[in-house]
Amino acid sequence: MSEKDTISIQLVREALLQSCEPGAATDEVLHKVGIDPALLASSDARVAASAYARLWRLLARRGDDEFFGMDPRKLKSGSLEFLCRCAMVQPSLAAGLTTGLSFLSLMLERMPAELVHQQSLAEIVLLEDDHEPRRAFTYFTYWMIVHGVACWLAGRRIPILAIELRCAQPDFCHDYQVMFSENLRFDRPRTRMIFSADCLGLPIKRSLEELRRFLAHAPANILVKYRDPQSLASRIKQDLRQLPAEQWPETETLAQRLCMSASTLRRRLAEEGQTYQGLKDSVRKELAIAWLAEPAISFADIAARLGFADTSSFYKAFRKWSGSNPGHYRSLILNESP
Repeated sequence: MSEKDTISIQLVREALLQSCEPGAATDEVLHKVGIDPALLASSDARVAASAYARLWRLLARRGDDEFFGMDPRKLKSGSLEFLCRCAMVQPSLAAGLTTGLSFLSLMLERMPAELVHQQSLAEIVLLEDDHEPRRAFTYFTYWMIVHGVACWLAGRRIPILAIELRCAQPDFCHDYQVMFSENLRFDRPRTRMIFSADCLGLPIKRSLEELRRFLAHAPANILVKYRDPQSLASRIKQDLRQLPAEQWPETETLAQRLCMSASTLRRRLAEEGQTYQGLKDSVRKELAIAWLAEPAISFADIAARLGFADTSSFYKAFRKWSGSNPGHYRSLILNESP
């Protein structure tokens, strides 16, 4: 993980909230992992993601809890390893996820979960009781563990279409959007993660040596790399979001606006692992998913807003992006009964 990848100091505060006494104990912990305690006084400060990973490991060792003390039962040290060992011997990702969720449901008192497969979409649903919603940080820490292990089991990143949460939206959401999905919805009837079901049949082929390497670098390797907000790709996506799709510039026009040649633009985006077409598709997908959650916006309106020639073209593109057709996705996202 590159040192330029950073995490908001807000997440550091959240990690410390239930797992470390304030004052001298907090200062000692932060110094050990290379975080200046003075940064806690700033709402805009950021720390290296690698330092945050060290903090996670240190707090887990000190409290014998890999879940920051956020559940009445401890997720005792070694739980992540045991979860992986149980899941990796399963034949498919679906079976591995089911096994892993069953283990976490036994270990954590207030966060039982199940995997639900509905046609081309899948969701992991937290079966919460009538208690008050948990902190957003609690939910996202759970998703970080589950999603990180699932990606390792599958051998590739599993794109998240949406995450819904029972809790209110926190003041700091950008980090969570970068980690998981632009499509986060708060104050919902239930907490769930939605993704394409086409990955559920992927075979699990992990060795004990691969497990040792994975655990040696955890949790740094399940903290999704943060995009530099000043990167060229991030700036272009931000600009695209502010314009109607029919006004998105062609490559040559965009290059001129950025005071560079088209070839330089392509080269710089390639250095960031991006293409201009890929960025446009990414923004279209973000907007489509957000608008599909609004029942008043018709499919034809969404297609037009995204610059598609007709609704059929939008359907084909959305199926390519998500593995699901827009109608099925909308019916799932709007089915709000617990």
